[in-house]
Amino acid sequence: MAEIEVPSYFLCPISLEIMKDPVTLFTGITYDRESIEKWIFDQKHNTCPITKQLLSDTDLTPNVTLRRLIQSWCTLHASDGVERLPTPKPPVSKPQISKLLSDARIPQMQMKSLQRLRSIASQNQTNKRSMENLGVAEFLASLIVKKNRQIRALSGEISSDLFESRKFCEEALAILYNLQLSESGLRSITASGEFIDCLTDFLQFGDYESRAYAVMMLKSMVEVSEPAQLINLRSGFFSGLARILKDQISQKASKATLKVLISVSPWGRNRIKAVEAGFVPILIDLLLDSSDKRSCEMTLMVLDFVCQCADGRAELLKHGAGLAIVSKKILRVSQVASERAVRILHSISRFSATPMVLQEMLQIGVVAKLCLLLQVDCGSKTKERAKEMLKFHARAWKNSSCIPNTLISSYP
Repeated sequence: MAEIEVPSYFLCPISLEIMKDPVTLFTGITYDRESIEKWIFDQKHNTCPITKQLLSDTDLTPNVTLRRLIQSWCTLHASDGVERLPTPKPPVSKPQISKLLSDARIPQMQMKSLQRLRSIASQNQTNKRSMENLGVAEFLASLIVKKNRQIRALSGEISSDLFESRKFCEEALAILYNLQLSESGLRSITASGEFIDCLTDFLQFGDYESRAYAVMMLKSMVEVSEPAQLINLRSGFFSGLARILKDQISQKASKATLKVLISVSPWGRNRIKAVEAGFVPILIDLLLDSSDKRSCEMTLMVLDFVCQCADGRAELLKHGAGLAIVSKKILRVSQVASERAVRILHSISRFSATPMVLQEMLQIGVVAKLCLLLQVDCGSKTKERAKEMLKFHARAWKNSSCIPNTLISSYP
């Protein structure tokens, strides 16, 4: 294969590989469908990769002539080990999607229609965008809300109706997640507070797969939500998120959970609800076990938020490894992690610094780490906070050999 010269116009300008499903943008440039869909829909570019023109139209027109040429060339060189490319499935038509939506409203055809919609969504991004434009997301969200009401009404019973409603909800949620909705699509389903309540129920009572889908949907939804929509979140919302972190369903689900917490923590009483849900010990244990840079950064961000309330600081101090692991992450992960860890220690030193706490900070090396921050390049804000802590508690820590004399003399 390496010795065969492939015509340059058979190669996708993005992947530089033979195109399996060549499609043409309105700019006249042809790409492989998978590559250009990833460029436009996943990576959110709004320009043509080659011409740099703004994409006012993202319709992808199949280049059937070029595809046939490529298939003929592959057949001609089959003896040289070149595999013939199969004919790709064409994108689903709008009438087909509309028909499936109509069928999905008929109880006897609902599950079969949902399974077909899930299959169509998994094929390519063009199908996903067509489904979103035809209102599939809104239909699925309303179906989940309706079925979830039935589940709540049947709560405590063991019946085929309960099992069936759960299966419908799980299937609809899987399709919603796979649609990878645009911002406008996410806003349209977020407008209903009841749908967020349904996802909260998934977090608490769903199986592993549906809980993962629910938290990843929530991550996307809270990123486009207005603050007013995030103020009155139920306590079950936080206990459900706590379970996902505790159960470690998957790294992707755990990161999505941390992102949700970062988005919602600044609003209302959410920090207190997170503490009440038992997040502080879970986050500390996560820091103890995790070596992933981004996970550590996000975990420290959430801890920083919850330590801005008294209950959060109390929970951190109650954990035997709380102060030690936060201090350990300084200068060991990234500048972002160091900044957040110092902010946590700053909150403790300002509002919860009992003589016992100050003694513990001295014994486990927190003071030494703060002194080290004064000597390295760690960002001006971080250095200022470290200096402020050392100055403020200079008397309590005066026996530490690492504290500069200038700081001790500032507070005789």
